[in-house]
Amino acid sequence: MLTDAQALTLARWLSPGYPVGAFAYSHGLERMIADGRVRDRASLEGWLCDVLEHGAGWNDALLLAAAHREADPAGIDATARALAASAERLAEMTRQGAAFARTESRVSDVSDTARAHPVAIGHAAARHGLPLRPVIALYLQSFMANLVSAAQRLMGLGQTEGQRLQAALAPLCADLAERAEGATLDDLSSTTFLGDIAAMRHETQQPRIFAT
Repeated sequence: MLTDAQALTLARWLSPGYPVGAFAYSHGLERMIADGRVRDRASLEGWLCDVLEHGAGWNDALLLAAAHREADPAGIDATARALAASAERLAEMTRQGAAFARTESRVSDVSDTARAHPVAIGHAAARHGLPLRPVIALYLQSFMANLVSAAQRLMGLGQTEGQRLQAALAPLCADLAERAEGATLDDLSSTTFLGDIAAMRHETQQPRIFAT
């Protein structure tokens, strides 16, 4: 169970106000919407479910868990970078991770190394003694919520529908956290090929408002 202080630490790290620049990244969603593959609440929910369960969401959960267990996560960070299927995916992961590590080191007065975002979160969570499962669940919820916010800027998805969608996907985030807690890097897998292709095609998309 999280203590009040631990819950507040996680809420701060994973809030939209934490300065990692998450608002600038759509994870290829901008391309999917431009192509008409994501066009309404139902298709967005399906896309998000796939990304969470079969793509970056699941792999990020495993990487975070591994970094939480490992005193020196350099090898895990190298694995995270190797898994990036495109230049934009790599930039999204490493820029947010570097920003998180930089801010956390200054706030907590510790020396930290820039790492991929889930690795940075997992390593910092272990240092603060935060229990693994809620860290994974809230990380996934934050990842998903940022993509819902991106969709609201790109398509006709209102605030209430956005919140309904987040509520509908919350049980999936909790389930994935439970599964990832007992899994290892041997369980890494990604089959969201259309999302990877969308991220690659986004590199040359014009006009666009997101970095990825």
